[in-house]
Amino acid sequence: MVDNTDASLAEAGERRIDWALRSMPVLRALGERFAETRPLDGLKIAACLHVTAETAVAVGVLRAGGAELALAASNPLSTQNDVAAALRSYGMEVYARAGVDRDTYYRHINQALDIGPDIVLDDGCDLVNTLHTERTELLKGVSGGCEETTTGVIRLRQMAAEQALRFPVVAVNDTRTKRMFDNRYGTGQSTLDGITRATNTLLAGRTVVVAGFGYCGRGVAERARGHGARVVVTEIDPVKALDASLQGYEVRTMSEAARIGDLFITVTGNRDVIRGEHFVEMRDGAILANAGHFDIEIDVRALEGMAHDVHLGVRPYTDEYILPDGRRLLLLAEGRLVNLTAAEGHPAAVMDMSFSAQALAVAWLAEERVRLSPGVYDVPGEIDAEVARLKLAAAGIGIDALTPVQADYLRSWRFGS
Repeated sequence: MVDNTDASLAEAGERRIDWALRSMPVLRALGERFAETRPLDGLKIAACLHVTAETAVAVGVLRAGGAELALAASNPLSTQNDVAAALRSYGMEVYARAGVDRDTYYRHINQALDIGPDIVLDDGCDLVNTLHTERTELLKGVSGGCEETTTGVIRLRQMAAEQALRFPVVAVNDTRTKRMFDNRYGTGQSTLDGITRATNTLLAGRTVVVAGFGYCGRGVAERARGHGARVVVTEIDPVKALDASLQGYEVRTMSEAARIGDLFITVTGNRDVIRGEHFVEMRDGAILANAGHFDIEIDVRALEGMAHDVHLGVRPYTDEYILPDGRRLLLLAEGRLVNLTAAEGHPAAVMDMSFSAQALAVAWLAEERVRLSPGVYDVPGEIDAEVARLKLAAAGIGIDALTPVQADYLRSWRFGS
């Protein structure tokens, strides 16, 4: 295992961060603004995020705004060791190393929490969950948080419904700039990138089964169809299933899809989406990949129990499970996030918007937290619009503005047709 405390890695990490920075003009602009206005002066932030070059740019903006920040990894296989080393060389507390086990993963989260945070940033709700179950002595000092993922927001809303959530959390994932661009275009491209790197498989002419047709699943389906694949969608939501059907996708149950699929991609945020009953129906050579946040969407334990033999690492990030009848099923990235394990995650240009919304949400939260009661809050609409405007401006794109007459028309119910 690479020791990312080795300072010799830092130079490579700095180059990776500089490369990402080129495609993140909105964060660059916000970094300059935060350095001038210092909206986070005196605040301690504990963050549990994917430790990647794009994340490094984002936390740099928060530090420019005056925050003291400790960072743990939200996925042990997504950590870029050179980036972690570079952040340490900048004097930041980073608790992350690629490939650590579950116990070390949670130890890192606890080390980040040792900062005694005023605000927390989470990517999947593991840090918030740890705060509420193991580190309750720190809760009285936490005045707010932000959550970046669909999976995390689902868990937070459950906590809020049970009145278990002890501070306000902003659902950064639910902004339009996050869902429409990060979830759809980012997940679509990076997921297929990871699968292609791991397997070098030809998608054209293959049957790709996409489990879940939210924004992430829609992006995966669109990109797979663009590669010439036959795309089958599975869903539990009748409205999303109808949407997929009217967009021209074949909609089936997973039991039906298991018999015809060549590549299966889970993007649901739920567990046991592909189970033992599905493995027994799959074709020889079927590929299993997960693009949902946690490694529970594919029932890996059931697969391990069914397998007669396992060949680990037949290709990088590809393990081969041999069933008793000789069929081979290929599991990518141990069932973890394939796009951040076998590839580099979303392109920096996409993460520019998501992290910009998060930075502005943190600044908003720092100002408003004393007036907010515990619960899950949407990002203010003006933040979403500002991110989009800044992104358009960086791309040299202009848009129309309402005329005074148009604005009056939209504000009044008295005008007829």
